[in-house]
Amino acid sequence: MSRKIIFATSNPGKMKEIKEILNDPEWEVLSMKEAGISAEVVEDGTTFEENAIIKAKAIGEICGEIVLADDSGLEIDFLNKEPGVYSARYLGEDTSYTIKNNHLISRMDGVEDEKRTARFVCAIAAYFPDGSIQTTYASMEGRIGYEEKGANGFGYDPIFYLPEMGCTSAELTMEQKNAISHRGKALVQMKEILRQYQPQTKSN
Repeated sequence: MSRKIIFATSNPGKMKEIKEILNDPEWEVLSMKEAGISAEVVEDGTTFEENAIIKAKAIGEICGEIVLADDSGLEIDFLNKEPGVYSARYLGEDTSYTIKNNHLISRMDGVEDEKRTARFVCAIAAYFPDGSIQTTYASMEGRIGYEEKGANGFGYDPIFYLPEMGCTSAELTMEQKNAISHRGKALVQMKEILRQYQPQTKSN
């Protein structure tokens, strides 16, 4: 019987990546919607890790299953690591990423390549039914581009330029992105934790 794992996200682009990486016949990976869970969690942590833990714990306590949650975002060095933990809410949660991306590009106007350094970071928390929590963390280094490029990916991908690849992360294939991305690397680490997890059996 496959073990149910719920990923606390409503982002379809993110969920597609997650299912690709956590593909394992022993696991049934579901989004909150697929699991029939509807809950608003206030992520008021000051770090990516804190927010991931808050989300995983809140949903885990509702459903009693293994729950994974991530908090990820973009840090731009020239802008004092903005938008950071506010990446999803930057300029408002309902603001399109085209507007967000172009706003960031305009704020970087005139900044030379060497000072356009940035990274995507991702923290993933796993809540287990015995109440224990494990976390992983990873990043992907790059630079802020001068315009949006690429139709793959989502969010800030079209402006995140990867010098070693010669393109933005939105121009990578799903396989290429998952191999090097912040979320891909953090999920691979988490996959190992999930494989090693043994449910605690209650004694009579």
